[in-house]
Amino acid sequence: MTNKDTQYLNQYSGKEVLVTGGLGMIGSYAATVASKFGAKVTVLDNLLHDHGGNRANLTGYENEIQVIIGDIRDRETVNKAVENKDIIVHCAAHVSYTDSMQDPFLDLEINGRGHLNLLEACRYLNSTAKIVFTSSRMRYGSVETIPVKETQPAAPLMIYGAHKLIGEKYQEIYFRNYGLKYTNVVVPNPYGPRQQMIHHRYGLVNWFIRVCMEGGEIKIFGDGEQVRDYIYVEDIVSAILLCGIRDEATGETVNLGNGSGTSLKAMVQTVVQAVGTGSYAHVEWPENYFNIETGDYVADITKAKALGYEPRVAFEEGVKRTVDFYRENRRDYW
Repeated sequence: MTNKDTQYLNQYSGKEVLVTGGLGMIGSYAATVASKFGAKVTVLDNLLHDHGGNRANLTGYENEIQVIIGDIRDRETVNKAVENKDIIVHCAAHVSYTDSMQDPFLDLEINGRGHLNLLEACRYLNSTAKIVFTSSRMRYGSVETIPVKETQPAAPLMIYGAHKLIGEKYQEIYFRNYGLKYTNVVVPNPYGPRQQMIHHRYGLVNWFIRVCMEGGEIKIFGDGEQVRDYIYVEDIVSAILLCGIRDEATGETVNLGNGSGTSLKAMVQTVVQAVGTGSYAHVEWPENYFNIETGDYVADITKAKALGYEPRVAFEEGVKRTVDFYRENRRDYW
């Protein structure tokens, strides 16, 4: 981190911080970094099977960070969790966009009703808290102009994206009507250490790392030229924490990203090279896949940079760090 990062993050000293979904990849990083800068951190996570929560993600912080095992769908649990918190990082979510199409009601329960529980709890019990909500680039759907600005019309193609967008709108409504402070951060393709590796539905980069570590073959749909904006978890969290402390971010939706695109084929080649085993092959697109394929995506991160954010981990370096992490910690994530 730069001196500028440290200047802002030092303001977390003495702050009461709640991180929902705090045993997942992004949430646990937000919790541990805030704790390092002197915050008193509580995490709320229900450890729902297949959703990424992992107690190993807070190894070494057992005495510094309070852990509540509870569900954001339970109003009483959420009411107790929000009391006296200065900043709330809201990462708890139904994590799989493919699963959202199979079970849209579960997605709605977690990403919709669970979010409302949080906002209602703050409305009545802690109206001064600042909420940073981790939304998804899926809220945009298919885009015509690259890089994508926050003014791009939202047209989600999947239930997951629709419910993430609903969460953003909830935030705006509660800000306008009840004064609840918020920032929505739009996260593109996240990767890095601490992500669960038990299925492919959470993130492609990490899953492909597992495939290669097991000597498998990665299947690339089509020519592999589809472009994505991959962002390393530490960069995501630096932006989230900046948004939590900076007044200029209040009432705003902010795109996060690496600021540059990487083709699927180049991503796979980077993973194969970093792991040193595994291979890849081109295959035909699955039938009806184009109904949910969002096309190329690269974020315009001008607004995030104005807040002090700067992506610092290049994709090749981030993949190397991630591979090294799983080589040392495989037993906790497979």
